[in-house]
Amino acid sequence: MCVAYPGKIIEINGEFAKVDFGAGTIRDNILISLVNAKVGDYVLVHAGYAIQVVDEEEAKKTIEMWEEMTKELDEEQKKKDLYEAIGSGINE
Repeated sequence: MCVAYPGKIIEINGEFAKVDFGAGTIRDNILISLVNAKVGDYVLVHAGYAIQVVDEEEAKKTIEMWEEMTKELDEEQKKKDLYEAIGSGINE
């Protein structure tokens, strides 16, 4: 599965940037040579490459959607952990 996630450029050094993905996750050395971006822009990042500049509103909507999906996955994992802890399978 290929996933691109939006983040905000907080620093640029040549062709590389430091990108804030929210929730305390900041990554350095994101290659930005494929896009025309500046500090403060939101970019979609895939495999260490910024592949598209996106507007802030769209980026924030995408981040909210990912947080909701992650919350649901976390809930499913908690259910599995609980069923495993009590020695029962999940009946769906």
